[in-house]
Amino acid sequence: MRKTQLAGLLFVVVATGAIISTVYNADTYADFEQAREHPGREFHIIGALLRDLPIEERLVDQTLLTTFSMVDHQGYQAEVTYFGAKPQDFEKSDQVVLIGRYDGERFVASSLLLKCPSKYNPESLQPEAFGTTTHEGGH
Repeated sequence: MRKTQLAGLLFVVVATGAIISTVYNADTYADFEQAREHPGREFHIIGALLRDLPIEERLVDQTLLTTFSMVDHQGYQAEVTYFGAKPQDFEKSDQVVLIGRYDGERFVASSLLLKCPSKYNPESLQPEAFGTTTHEGGH
């Protein structure tokens, strides 16, 4: 085999491996059921906090853990462990985006993003809300 053929073959093998690795490790949006079927693989899960179930913060081996329950967009429910402090306004969030993986029966989140309700409701942005009035006409 010539050096150019060998270099070309090596390039194809490396490129194929890189593509497969990228596709396999790509961030994937899923539900809890899909994530449960692939333990150890990282997923993004969008859902809502179950506010009627306990939200606990505790210190374990000098690491702060937050545990809570969440339901995803398909209706699957899971208990979640997050390694970190409970975010401010956590209970007020409209949506929670988890990035993590299953470890046994529990979803372990490495990151947690919140979508909070809008502070600015369009109805509250009327001029009367600011103590001003609108003037029609000139001047």
